Amino acid sequence: MSIITKIKRFGLWALFGLLLTWLVSCGGASTSNSPELEFWTMQLQPQFTEYFNDLITKFEAENQGVKVRWVDVPWAAMESKILTAVSAKTAPDVVNLNPNFASQLATRNAWLDLNKQVPTEVKQEYLANIWDASAIADISFGFPWYLTTRVTIYNRDLLQQADVTQPPATYTELAEVAEKVKEKTGKYAFFATFVPNDSGEVLESLVQMNVTLVDENGKAAFNTPEGIAAFQYWVDLYQKNLLPPEVLTQGHRYGIELYQAGETALLSSGAEFLKTIANNAPKIAEVSAAATQITGETGKKNVAVMNLVIPRDTDKPEVALKFAEFVTNTENQLAFAQAANVLPSTTKALQIYIEQIEQQENATAVEEARKVSAMQIKDAEVLVPARENLNQLQKAIYENLQAAMLGEKTVEQAVADAAETWNQIS
Repeated sequence: MSIITKIKRFGLWALFGLLLTWLVSCGGASTSNSPELEFWTMQLQPQFTEYFNDLITKFEAENQGVKVRWVDVPWAAMESKILTAVSAKTAPDVVNLNPNFASQLATRNAWLDLNKQVPTEVKQEYLANIWDASAIADISFGFPWYLTTRVTIYNRDLLQQADVTQPPATYTELAEVAEKVKEKTGKYAFFATFVPNDSGEVLESLVQMNVTLVDENGKAAFNTPEGIAAFQYWVDLYQKNLLPPEVLTQGHRYGIELYQAGETALLSSGAEFLKTIANNAPKIAEVSAAATQITGETGKKNVAVMNLVIPRDTDKPEVALKFAEFVTNTENQLAFAQAANVLPSTTKALQIYIEQIEQQENATAVEEARKVSAMQIKDAEVLVPARENLNQLQKAIYENLQAAMLGEKTVEQAVADAAETWNQIS
């Protein structure tokens, strides 16, 4: 499973409600007396075993007496394992999570607040918009690590058949392309899932269309003309048969299968996914290229973030902080970004990364896609910031969007019902 897929699919909520009730609000020392610093990552072995072994050896050499024990956890098991470990006060000293899930525990005071632990000059080494992605309620809970931004992978042949000379850059253009592709080829331009517990791409599209999801008090702010227009956009596409009917029942994985089968012209994914397409569908890969991420009138683009968090109950906070900063410093971020084909989150590392890409000659399709991805990062942000019960917000919006798409509700009623549902939760 690719890093891109793990970022998207790391959203299971098993055991969450039950185990959160076990968290103790007051602090306490870890029950572990191990002299080792325990470091958990998410499914990075065996591909990056050599990288991390070298990294750890270097850190230990610079910090005599410190030993790091690296534990790589399968992505599907990470949430339940970290919830269990935190509740039992046996959590690792440093752990790789993403902001959305980590924020659920941040509101329960599970992580060290980096605002109180990290000097301002260190924070300023990271991209400001990315540092802020791991913050909630004035608490900064994570060191930014590696990043990805979506690009639009497109089938040149299908677009040519539809008399489309350029891939769409906005949702307005996307609707126009969708009509042309369907009329000229009988196929669909793209797939976007409305399954509540799957991809957040449609939720993010609302933000790109200038919709404010929640206000400063956490209440629904999308029952507005902008919110109604955004709902109407997706309802119109579905009711005009410009979206596959499976958007209501199938997740993002199905959209990938459609693209690889040559049944859709566009795919929103990470640049590195072109390699997967080359392996699974070489003929489709031959006619595929990458363009910028589709956005709305705001021009906003999405970025997905992985971070490193430090449990508040660690009995080695100083060493844990030093190690997390070491893993995510410019030198090591740049090395990992090059090894994993992701993007770094420090300003200097990103600058060097882009310069290196621009110097490449005779770039492959994957390298060109990486360049598109990297050039977007300065304008990218986490479109739906971490917040408590975020999965429930997505569920309320998606379920009501589905009802409107099926004609069970008017668009206005769907928006109002989604807002009411969220307000009852928040």
